[in-house]
Amino acid sequence: MTLTQQIITVAMAVLATMLTRFLPFLLFPSQNKTPRFVMQLGELLPPAILGMLVIYSYREQLLHPTSMSVIALIAGLVTVGLHVWKRNMVLSILGGTAVYMFFINIL
Repeated sequence: MTLTQQIITVAMAVLATMLTRFLPFLLFPSQNKTPRFVMQLGELLPPAILGMLVIYSYREQLLHPTSMSVIALIAGLVTVGLHVWKRNMVLSILGGTAVYMFFINIL
């Protein structure tokens, strides 16, 4: 890429980031009540997205089970178990990752 193309690329990335950060404040000013539809999306989308990420992550293991599928399943269960137990997202992610990496390096 030329220098001009690089500058344009960075500028577009900055513009896109700024637009996604400021657009909600422009569309929904603080003096107006947030529409019910937007509030419902705020409640429903996070669990839906998390569910899609889980399905996307495990799709290959479900379609073509291998020994790696068992490792991924164990790590996922450890992650869920830690989160249910401690309700700490960082601990859950680090614990599940540590279990996964441990089994990957041992096997």
